[in-house]
Amino acid sequence: MSASTSSTARATGHSHLKDLDYSVVQQCMHCGLCLPTCPTYDATKLERNSPRGRISLMRAIADGRLEPTQTFADEMYFCLGCLACMTACPAGVNYAELFEHARAEAEQSGVLQSPQRSIIRGFTLRWLFMDLHRLHLLGYAMRLYQQLGLQTFLRRSGILKLLPKRLQELEAITPPIQPDFSADLIAPVTPSVGPKKYKVAVLTGCAQDLIFSDVNRDTVEVLARNGCEIVTPPVQLCCGSLHAHNGEWELAQQLARKQIDQFPPEQFDAIITNAAGCGSHLKHYAKLLEHDPAYFKRAELWDQKVKDIHEWLAQIGIAFPAATGAPEQVVTYHEACHLCHGQKITAQPRQILKAIPNLKLVELPESTWCCGSAGIYNLIQPEMAGDLLTRKLRHIKSTHATVVATGNPGCMLQIINGAKEQKLALRIAHPITLLAEAYRKSE
Repeated sequence: MSASTSSTARATGHSHLKDLDYSVVQQCMHCGLCLPTCPTYDATKLERNSPRGRISLMRAIADGRLEPTQTFADEMYFCLGCLACMTACPAGVNYAELFEHARAEAEQSGVLQSPQRSIIRGFTLRWLFMDLHRLHLLGYAMRLYQQLGLQTFLRRSGILKLLPKRLQELEAITPPIQPDFSADLIAPVTPSVGPKKYKVAVLTGCAQDLIFSDVNRDTVEVLARNGCEIVTPPVQLCCGSLHAHNGEWELAQQLARKQIDQFPPEQFDAIITNAAGCGSHLKHYAKLLEHDPAYFKRAELWDQKVKDIHEWLAQIGIAFPAATGAPEQVVTYHEACHLCHGQKITAQPRQILKAIPNLKLVELPESTWCCGSAGIYNLIQPEMAGDLLTRKLRHIKSTHATVVATGNPGCMLQIINGAKEQKLALRIAHPITLLAEAYRKSE
């Protein structure tokens, strides 16, 4: 929420938690079944760091018994938003909705405002990610910095050691920018291979477009091989999940309206996303726009049409790649939180992996436990994120797999950086990339 919008909301008495449907706020039974599934509670054993504790704080604000404080806001940002509690909850508490409104409440209250924080949020959330032309400009600059060898030179020179420790850590996890963005790899319309059965749209994302545009290319190729004509506009938008998860409710609504306008849901059999965190948000535009009479009905249809790529392939029936003499791959599968908990998609990615010839799938212990990426959590809570990553890598090593498959760019990047730091010979890949490679090998 921008500073001006926040001031207006406070002046009009609007409160995200007080104005929320009270049945959502009071649904928690305080049974505690969520506690063992919560990574932050598991680490600290403090009630306030649990879903139950956080909901109690939210309800106190909704009831008017507590005003938003910095302690409240800090607690909402200590939450990963992994939604494991929703899988465990017998009462069906919609923690995802509560979580987003609680962070919006924290931002609206202004208790976290500081000049530095306002500049960072203004640049990223309110400027950079509202127009992907700007994000591409940053991508071009980063690509040049990497391709000209400036990044390698600075790292080897020791100059970066003069920076504060936190900036050194952030520079170390700077992702490699792809040599080509999605629009350079994918035609605006890709015909199906063989008879056309479906017309779908593919969302190329924002950070995904810069860091994993090859996954977008693989997604389009796989869809074409499964009877889909694919529409992939070269200029797209952020889906708004970054904004909704960080308290910028109005900006998330703006982006939702623009997405619906760019991809009219009535024109497609499905609207495909290959990023778990984005997909979980994209499927709830109707809730985001429920008070917008001009968009609500279209948003309901939109929610029905949005499909995760694994979900869609399992629904339409996957074309199996032909067997080849390729060497066996030993693969383990990390379940992105917003795929397994947010969208309840667990069997379909495994179904796709098991369809690939010469692939041995080894189950990962604690496969549904968060890796610590959680959107930008690894940037704002590096210590907890690092502990979770160490735990995840320990389990990955126990499988003796050489490939880790996962369906979310944040998870991919988190595990790539962790494997690099621990000098592990691991390949991190999207399941759809492995499937696309199998199709190519079978030709």
